[in-house]
Amino acid sequence: MRILQVASEVHPYSKTGGLADMVGALSRALARKGHSVDVVTPAYRGVAGRFSGIRPADWRFGLWLGSEWMTGELLRHDVEPGLTVWFLDYPRFFDRVGIYNENQVDYPDNAARFALLGKVALLLARYLEPTPAVVHCHDWQAGLVPLFIHHARVVEGWGSAPSTLFTIHNLAYQGWFPAPQWGLTNLPLSWFHRDSAESHGQFNFLKAGLKLADALSTVSPRYSREICTPEFGCGLEIELLRREYELTGILNGVDYEEWNTTSNPALPFPYSAGALEGKASNKEALQRELGLPLEPDLPLFANISRLTGQKGMDIQLAALRQLLSEGARFQFILLGSGDPVLETAYKEWAQQNKKRVAVRLGFDSGLAQRIEAGADFYLMPSRFEPCGLNQLYSLRYGTIPIVRATGGLDDSVVDVRENPDAATGIKFDEASGAALAHAIRKALAVFSEPSLLAQFRRNAMHADFSWERQASEYVSLYEHLLHET
Repeated sequence: MRILQVASEVHPYSKTGGLADMVGALSRALARKGHSVDVVTPAYRGVAGRFSGIRPADWRFGLWLGSEWMTGELLRHDVEPGLTVWFLDYPRFFDRVGIYNENQVDYPDNAARFALLGKVALLLARYLEPTPAVVHCHDWQAGLVPLFIHHARVVEGWGSAPSTLFTIHNLAYQGWFPAPQWGLTNLPLSWFHRDSAESHGQFNFLKAGLKLADALSTVSPRYSREICTPEFGCGLEIELLRREYELTGILNGVDYEEWNTTSNPALPFPYSAGALEGKASNKEALQRELGLPLEPDLPLFANISRLTGQKGMDIQLAALRQLLSEGARFQFILLGSGDPVLETAYKEWAQQNKKRVAVRLGFDSGLAQRIEAGADFYLMPSRFEPCGLNQLYSLRYGTIPIVRATGGLDDSVVDVRENPDAATGIKFDEASGAALAHAIRKALAVFSEPSLLAQFRRNAMHADFSWERQASEYVSLYEHLLHET
């Protein structure tokens, strides 16, 4: 089967979050199952120079974007047998410091940038031979692709048009723009209505994908149910309920070639479920690296995250402050950036507790791996979480996740209340500092019993969230989609 993936970011070429990881890993897994996979994504600043083998494609495009005629070219990277990444090379739109924004301010021409991506994806789908069977579109930035393909099929008579799958990675980000930006599509104004991309008088990229893709998916089973409710539906719950039977939740996977503990150049000491001694050595090395006292008998908690309300960073800070004030003995490491108010609060708290807390603002992929390997527990107090990846990394690294029971966190972590023998982590329900503090007290109790701690770690490291398994679920969905359409 030939599959075309459309995404605004793809690891390892570009990344702001889990979307990039998912698209990159899923594409490789599908190719290794014998499918022909193409991925189209923008050529952001410096990508061609960082990866050998990227070369100009033998194809240029010319198209109208609103009132402007635009020409450009694609680059291609033949990654491995069955996998080709196509880069939309348009420096005026994509040769920038950021992917979506700078200094937390969105680029004002984002509608034009990602409308161009959608139009080029349509042209690429028509150019490729054989024509892709499925075009798999990811998040709002690719939301216009199902609209363009639907128009080509219905109005232009494209009889061999591919089926379309639209995956919602985070419904909170929808791509809202003023209604006049609809002109960028060059489609009739009569197509701009509430069963297309119109929402409350504005142009909504995600709604276009939601309404006009042949099928929908999310990145975890629970999230697919949550977004059909007012609490998580972000104003689109009615639209999603109408398509409930065409909406599938498939949990993201992990690339265990990258995220492994036995042959990982980022880790000072290898270890495995059967030989956990190296984890203690990684903990000591991490404490040294971040300037914490070498106290192996203290549990080490960690978090690697964007500092936002969605991720529960205020909940986390409240819980940890409360526990320290009560005399609880532990260490904590934070790696991340985001809300300046939260950044300042964490930095000040770390300054006040230098022997217990280390905060590093920004992101460092090597340090992220070392934190996962060295920590005893990983905190994820998200208010909502479509899938989450760090709890999956933590499981493989024997770092016990403490998660709020929402979205993919609930789907991927087994609490002792659910199965005492197979427990892999600790869950809590209420989005509050008090509830998280209670969960952390449970973790302190687990840490105090070495045999129980070892059992949790072994259970966690044996959990299988490989992309090989998850890719099979997507193949089944593609096949069902072809049968239905």
